[in-house]
Amino acid sequence: MERPMIQQTSSGLLADTEMAKVTWRDYWELTKPGINASNLMAVFAGFWLAGYGSLNFGLLLATLLGAALVTAGSCAINNYIDRDIDPLMARTRNRAVAAGRIQPQSALWIGILLTLAGVALLGSLVNPLSAILAAIGFLAYVFIYSIWTKRTTIWNTVIGSIAGAVPPMIGWAAVQGTLDLTAWVLFLFMFIWQPPHFYALALMKTEDYRGAGIPMWPVVKGPADTRRQTVLFVILMLPASLLLFGTGVVSWLYLGVAILLGGAWIYQAMIGWSSLDDEDWARKMFFFSILYLTVMQVVMVIDPILFR
Repeated sequence: MERPMIQQTSSGLLADTEMAKVTWRDYWELTKPGINASNLMAVFAGFWLAGYGSLNFGLLLATLLGAALVTAGSCAINNYIDRDIDPLMARTRNRAVAAGRIQPQSALWIGILLTLAGVALLGSLVNPLSAILAAIGFLAYVFIYSIWTKRTTIWNTVIGSIAGAVPPMIGWAAVQGTLDLTAWVLFLFMFIWQPPHFYALALMKTEDYRGAGIPMWPVVKGPADTRRQTVLFVILMLPASLLLFGTGVVSWLYLGVAILLGGAWIYQAMIGWSSLDDEDWARKMFFFSILYLTVMQVVMVIDPILFR
């Protein structure tokens, strides 16, 4: 699919087809609210655990707002960067920048301003460490992932997971003002969760990525190797999730859920191993990964309430 072209008539008006007018929803979608919501849940989990189940609501609000602005800015800039490949994929071709409803330069400046506002808010109302972490997440997502590795290496998903693992550290640092073992365990938890989630998505959308020339694992290595890679990370997820219990911030409730849900994810991965339907297996794995993360983070919040 070609990107809509703006052409001039003799009267200086748009010709061929009228381009759809930009709406508030386009600007909202520019910030990828789904990704933002997921990141904010991770920020909250880190914040909650750092406070051992107690909240400073003013600090929490400032932390969530700052993190949300940085994430929104990062995603807007990602739309700008991917304006050449998004029109080539069915999943992304209707994004406002790809479809021509928002001008690329507008998306870039919106992203820059949102990011600067978020980092400044965190630095002034929360603490410098949370602002530095948010900036690191931004740099990892925009420069290391979006500009560099996404287009050059099959390891793009793993390297891109660095950015997605930063949010709980922001929440932790907002309360504690430092990074201890628990913060790094939260980072590891989120880091290992992302590859099986996004490998499943890539397996479902292999032809989209192939058409756009993006070297995702199933495009380069094929579906069988992608399954093996996915299962490896799912298996690693179980011991990684148990480390949080060892730090003392959660109790036996979390431990039990982590074992049961981690085991269920491994089982889900293994029972579909011999399936000939790669897309069906990937779809089940994708949705289970969302269920897993949601339940685990909810338990991280509930556990300190019940056992503190």
